[in-house]
Amino acid sequence: MNKKLFAIFGNPVSHSKSPLIHNSLFRELEIDACYTRYLLDDGGGLKEKFFELGLSGINITIPFKEDAFLACDVLDDYAKNIGAVNTIVLKEGLLYGFNTDAPGFMASLDGFLPKKAIILGAGGTARAIAFALRKAGVLVCIANRSAGRLEFFEKADFRTVTFDMLDEAEQFDLVVNTTSAGLTDEELPLNEKKLMRLLSNAKLAYDCIYKETSFLKMAKKLDKENKNGLDMLIWQAVFAFEKFVGIDSDKRMLDVIKRAVY
Repeated sequence: MNKKLFAIFGNPVSHSKSPLIHNSLFRELEIDACYTRYLLDDGGGLKEKFFELGLSGINITIPFKEDAFLACDVLDDYAKNIGAVNTIVLKEGLLYGFNTDAPGFMASLDGFLPKKAIILGAGGTARAIAFALRKAGVLVCIANRSAGRLEFFEKADFRTVTFDMLDEAEQFDLVVNTTSAGLTDEELPLNEKKLMRLLSNAKLAYDCIYKETSFLKMAKKLDKENKNGLDMLIWQAVFAFEKFVGIDSDKRMLDVIKRAVY
């Protein structure tokens, strides 16, 4: 039996902990497979590159989750609603697309359920979180630098606002950063004064980037509960791994992942 090859596509992608997670699981479960990173330049060539590399499945990160959606032949319900895919599995020549970010985000909240949430950014991760929160009964607002990317959310009946029109005095229990600000620099996702006001009124500041960003440093200075994206990464990886290998997760798998990333 040939070794199966899996990968994560993104740009940037060198920071990704996904290879560490999935290779640890393959070793623990004695599965003959390997997982690597691939720096993708053009999202339009995602499907072609998938087959060219002889992959059995991939995860997709910033900024190609919408491209992954378009590349799939079959989609799960989350992916259909969100319009973004972060996990693809090859089955009988067809690409099956899933979105494990949505359930992964909700699992990472550890039971915390806000009444109102604001999501900064309007990409694929924002879509997943917005639909997951709304499904749980949360009032959700999406804020973005440009109006163009908000059209998807407007059509889906979400409340939207551009950064320049944002009322920072409005209170949100949860502030989520899904932008790439802070991934490779010390930038904030929006104006410092506005962000400070938003965080001052929040119960939880959540950054989907899994390191200490300027966004989270500000939250800590304000003595606010805060969380980076590591738990979301862990949970979405659990759900993605289930799709890759066709087995249900158990506590052992979760323990292996935590040992790998902490």
